[in-house]
Amino acid sequence: MTEGPDRSPPAGNRRSTEPITPPVEPSDTHPRGDAPRTDLSPLLAACEAADADGVVVIGDRFDDNLRYLTRFSGPDRPFALVVVPARAESRSGGPDPSSARAVLCAPALFHEQAAREFVEAAREPVDADPPDGSNQPFHDGITRSVCIEDAGDPPGLRAASVLDDLLADRSDPTVLTPRSIPHDAALHLEGAGYGLASTTAVADARAIKTAEEIDRLGRVQRATTRAMARAETVLAESGPVYDPDALATLGVEEPVLVWRDGPLSTERLRRQVNATLARYGVRDAGNTVIGAGASAADLHYTGVDLLRPGETVLLDISPRGPHGYYGDLTRTFVVDGDGGWERRAYVAVEAARKAALATLNPGVTAREVHREAAAELAAYGFDPNAGEGEAGFTHGTGHGVGMSLHEAPSLSADLELRPGHVVTIEPGVYDPDLGGVRLEDLVAVTDDGHSILASYPFRMVPKTPERP
Repeated sequence: MTEGPDRSPPAGNRRSTEPITPPVEPSDTHPRGDAPRTDLSPLLAACEAADADGVVVIGDRFDDNLRYLTRFSGPDRPFALVVVPARAESRSGGPDPSSARAVLCAPALFHEQAAREFVEAAREPVDADPPDGSNQPFHDGITRSVCIEDAGDPPGLRAASVLDDLLADRSDPTVLTPRSIPHDAALHLEGAGYGLASTTAVADARAIKTAEEIDRLGRVQRATTRAMARAETVLAESGPVYDPDALATLGVEEPVLVWRDGPLSTERLRRQVNATLARYGVRDAGNTVIGAGASAADLHYTGVDLLRPGETVLLDISPRGPHGYYGDLTRTFVVDGDGGWERRAYVAVEAARKAALATLNPGVTAREVHREAAAELAAYGFDPNAGEGEAGFTHGTGHGVGMSLHEAPSLSADLELRPGHVVTIEPGVYDPDLGGVRLEDLVAVTDDGHSILASYPFRMVPKTPERP
């Protein structure tokens, strides 16, 4: 369509139809004992489909696959998880050999934590305390245990030793591993006689969130809205300084925004955001992206830049909660703008966001959501297929969020959206010479549509948000 004169009121003056989420208390970001539990049965299904004898996953606390599967948060030293189907028998006895088994090879000095987070947290609650807690069944029927033998050995060797015990009756055994398995661990397993085959079972399981996981994502996102509110308040309290003498006093030459008697920079604003995140029990994880003017066109700007009147200020806040789940929220503001490029870009991005959300339903392909957002931006005169460093829409409309900030599904992929997918909707337009505008929310696909996990108002002109 052809863009005609825009006589609608400025975005900053519209009344938001999505009120700010009710305040979140610090305790709402949950104690560690409230961690979600992972159903390991998809790994068993993958073994059956591939005619494999087990699954081995090796990494450290920074491996999101391993943390998702074990809910164990200990150290930066590598450790291993071994899962075998019920057909495997134990050579040395132990728990019921007819049960599927999951064994965590805990690092030295972490046995108690591993037993608490991996084993005990996976047990079903009972009405009364049994005389022996080990009698409590596991929520997915897979018997869990912790191996502490040979804790000083490489995790590949330890995993092979556990497999030797659990698969003593198997000839030419094959185990599934994610592609991310460390090279040395793969060599140790192959040297012990195990054939390896890659699997996407872990990534596939992570892509569909349980109700517990969506709850944790929502809690982190609510804390993220409080940090955004703090940033917007600071911007609302800041004022432009144009007078040359006043600027000289401040030690700058060009007009700037001033907050509390000093020039406002991306770093000062970032500190306010991160302090608020900490107050609500989540950590910034180095993901508080704030750009101003030209740096707002840098998708991952974490440098230092002065904020100036009339320029776009883009805030992309992506903290991580205590159980590993992320939030992700972006808003763009302008202080003392003249309603030029930035206003046209803001209106276009708002329209693209609405078009994407209108398409976001179960059964729709992810790529279709992106196409609708891109088409709307094109209708406003912005290049929907701009390359990096060019003016226009330079990225996909969204991505999955969970234990990783970027995980499946991508909204650029040709796959069908399903209930339980949690994705960002984040259209944006950028001009390296002028700035950038992006608006982002975290959204769960539901049985009959979608649900925004925590709402925050849309306005280009910042004001102090009202607490309900």
